[in-house]
Amino acid sequence: MKLRAMKKMISVLALVWGGSGSLQHASAQVDPHFTQYYIYPSWTNPALTGAFDGQYRVSGVFRTQWGNISSPYSTQGVSGEFQSNNNMNYGISILNQTAGDGGYRYTTAYANVAFTGVRFGPAENHRVVLALQAGVIQRRFDATKLTFGDQWNPVTGYNPNNPTADILSNRNVSTFDMGAGVLYFDATSNRKANMYVGYAVSHLTKPTDKFSGSGDATLPMRHTIHGGVRIKVNETLSLTPNALYLRQGNAQETMLGVFGSIKAATETDILAGANYRFDDAISPFVGFSHKRFVLGVSYDINTSDLGKLVKGSNSFEVSVSFTGKRNVKTPEIEFVCPRL
Repeated sequence: MKLRAMKKMISVLALVWGGSGSLQHASAQVDPHFTQYYIYPSWTNPALTGAFDGQYRVSGVFRTQWGNISSPYSTQGVSGEFQSNNNMNYGISILNQTAGDGGYRYTTAYANVAFTGVRFGPAENHRVVLALQAGVIQRRFDATKLTFGDQWNPVTGYNPNNPTADILSNRNVSTFDMGAGVLYFDATSNRKANMYVGYAVSHLTKPTDKFSGSGDATLPMRHTIHGGVRIKVNETLSLTPNALYLRQGNAQETMLGVFGSIKAATETDILAGANYRFDDAISPFVGFSHKRFVLGVSYDINTSDLGKLVKGSNSFEVSVSFTGKRNVKTPEIEFVCPRL
């Protein structure tokens, strides 16, 4: 009985401390997110929508964490992005997270629109992308799967038939949400180093948090700053140092990393690298790309005190993406997007 109670307590702690990765100084609502944020770019910054060399891209990522507790976190994300010929990119994304014995689910569905027509410089190789995002956030849980303190008897233990005074009225709530983002990148072809930097803000509408104690609290805005530089070492090797900073309410996350791409064959690259999320985890990554198909795997090795509490429980993430070629060959520049 004590073991079951401990697992439930850890589940609650994990739910409070964050979704797909614990955040530093977390004391506010924290959105779920992925270590492989570059595979699910529209969640990071809607201005990344359509930032690829092709006509469309379909991506999916799956993450599981806190495997040592009774009902660990599981997060899935799928997205579709499309380019057009009128300086507009479009995208859709759906994310679903489940956690805890109560069947808690956090689901979002967004549509993105990105304007890519801001270009400057002698050859218009400096690009600025402006984007908007709109969608719905839904959170729900199954109260019949929860246990409450007044259903426990110190002698006989837990009895689901014992009545409880805890009445949970809000079990399924949905709210409208909006976000925006901006992205700059240097698209000069054959350059040794191409830089990119972006900023995004989520929850501009400050959706009401019906699951809060008062029932009328608002979700704090999430601010994201990300950037990096792709360094072309030679014809077969490129390196991409990158950085990501998130802040939502009093919670924040800082992550630094570097990824390398090695050309193994004419249309095949080997990918490898690692991220360090400060005060939380080290995340090695391996993968490969073949033609328009990319597969990646990462593993978060937890280094925080919470990781020690759950006996070193770590996180696993796998991603896949496919980019469709253009129907008509157009003169594309070499560096068209800030990605691996």
